[in-house]
Amino acid sequence: MPGAIAIVIVLLLIPVVVIMSGAVASAIIGEAEYRDGRSRNEGSELLDLPD
Repeated sequence: MPGAIAIVIVLLLIPVVVIMSGAVASAIIGEAEYRDGRSRNEGSELLDLPD
């Protein structure tokens, strides 16, 4: 019985961990791309990014 409970808990936690790790990865990649875009277009009058 304890094994079955452990399996159920693990099966419920895996999707949450996958979704949260995807959210963290998206935030990191988004911030990196945002900073790259700001540095590449510094001084350009065509693209006005807010601070």
